[in-house]
Amino acid sequence: MRSKRAPMGVLLYFAGTLMLAVYFTFAAVQGDYGVFKRAEIDAEGRTLAQELALLQAEVARMENLTRRLSDTYLDLDLLDEQARDVLGMVRADEIVIR
Repeated sequence: MRSKRAPMGVLLYFAGTLMLAVYFTFAAVQGDYGVFKRAEIDAEGRTLAQELALLQAEVARMENLTRRLSDTYLDLDLLDEQARDVLGMVRADEIVIR
């Protein structure tokens, strides 16, 4: 009578195939180039894009202030504000409240 058990080679083949499938599935999800890493990189990219937009707005504001204090275009109100702020000066007709 023949035994109904599968040969050992077939079992080892399927066990090896299963191990490889588990390994590649894990690598596709958790690995350096996996799904979770991709989601993390996308979220970081969105955060950096928002930070870039804030910095670009700040640079535009500073460029505007610099242009308004340049030799070609002088904003006297801004110059007065900066002089008061830096030098701590006030006019005689002003009242300072601290």
